[in-house]
Amino acid sequence: MASSIDGLASGLNTTSIINSLMAVEAQPQTQLKTKLASDQTMISTLQSLNSKLSSLKDLASGDSAVNALNLFSATTSSPALSATATTSATAGSIDVTVTQLAQSQVDVTAAMSSWPTDGSGAPARLTLVDSTGKQTEITPASTSLDDVVTAVNAASGPARAVKVPAGNGAYRLQLTATTSGAAGAFSVYQGAAAQVSAGTATDLMADPSAAVIKAARDAKATLYAGTPAAQTITSGTNTFTDLLPGVSVTASAVTAAPVTVNIASDSAGITKKAGDLVNAVNDVLGFVSIYSAVTQTTDAHGASAASGGIFSGNSGVRSVNDQVFSAMSMPVNGKSPSEYGINVTRDGNFTFDAAKLQSSLASDPAGTQAALQTIASRVSDAATSATDPSTGSVTALIKGQQSEVADLGSQIADWDLRLATRRQTLQTTYNAMEVALGQLNAQQSWLTGQIAGLSSSTK
Repeated sequence: MASSIDGLASGLNTTSIINSLMAVEAQPQTQLKTKLASDQTMISTLQSLNSKLSSLKDLASGDSAVNALNLFSATTSSPALSATATTSATAGSIDVTVTQLAQSQVDVTAAMSSWPTDGSGAPARLTLVDSTGKQTEITPASTSLDDVVTAVNAASGPARAVKVPAGNGAYRLQLTATTSGAAGAFSVYQGAAAQVSAGTATDLMADPSAAVIKAARDAKATLYAGTPAAQTITSGTNTFTDLLPGVSVTASAVTAAPVTVNIASDSAGITKKAGDLVNAVNDVLGFVSIYSAVTQTTDAHGASAASGGIFSGNSGVRSVNDQVFSAMSMPVNGKSPSEYGINVTRDGNFTFDAAKLQSSLASDPAGTQAALQTIASRVSDAATSATDPSTGSVTALIKGQQSEVADLGSQIADWDLRLATRRQTLQTTYNAMEVALGQLNAQQSWLTGQIAGLSSSTK
């Protein structure tokens, strides 16, 4: 692109003149850029709204799932036991006496400085046998005890190994069951699997200086202890799963006397879920309200002017707002949500009365939970219809704005080329003018000189 020659002949600031002309020429592109920035802000704001609606959908969907509000708290009369309850539990209590804790088997071999060979100089094979009789044959890379440990741990058998110093350069192999309880019991032999089957392998625990440090055993508990209905239950771990339907109990110590496990409706947990739902709905409604608000400004002359928020007049956003509000505020089986502590304010959002909900739960737990789930389901549907990746109304608004931004970007790029061509034309024109004026000035100077010469010669 040629550069202009400022005022060499004319004395004009041609660069400034061209820039002024280009500013006028660029006004349509400037308007496009302003529109592009506005659309990009709209996209960002819509995406934030969509994120809040997605969070609301996830929360409401979870609350509306089957038994989602069928919450229970589990307590015990002794710190030796802890209990948990799922949504499939029912209220009640039971006495349990823990008579034995679960234990994982731990064996240690006799002390040795290296792993023995098989008679041919090769390291002897090692075979582990689990509680079902399954054999895991292991071949160490060498007679190094480190290689034995590596091979055992890589075999995925019933035990893992570690090398423990035994003094005077010797070591023991400690083998620990990978599964807790009686199911994790194992035997360890020096010899191949076939030798174990034939009874010719060496049981490493038969050595007088070897030992079973801990025997594999299950945890045991008794229900109805001291009665004709006494019943023993076992577990491979210290957790007794489904001691009652949906109730699991974990023991940390044996108990001398029966421990009572109580299962009660968790009204505090249900109340928290309801409060969280109200807060999530308010988060969406409040966001729309903030970006729809009309603000008053004063111009340089003191005149007052109203300025609408980015969502002002956006019927799509307003529709989503109304759907979420209606889902939360509509009656349930003829009863207002206010009977469950969900109250509408004149500002168009909600407040939550936890005491009111707990009172309703105490008088009609099943009906109250069903009503809350109906409200949650309606809110979930409203949020889903807005955020669905294919058919969501807010999703469609975002895609529409993104399409417009792409089109504006193309138009702005076209204007870049057009304005560059126009600037070059103006620079060429003004350069040509300066050159022409320079030539005229030269001719003027020559003619002036000639005329002056003629005048002097006539004297």
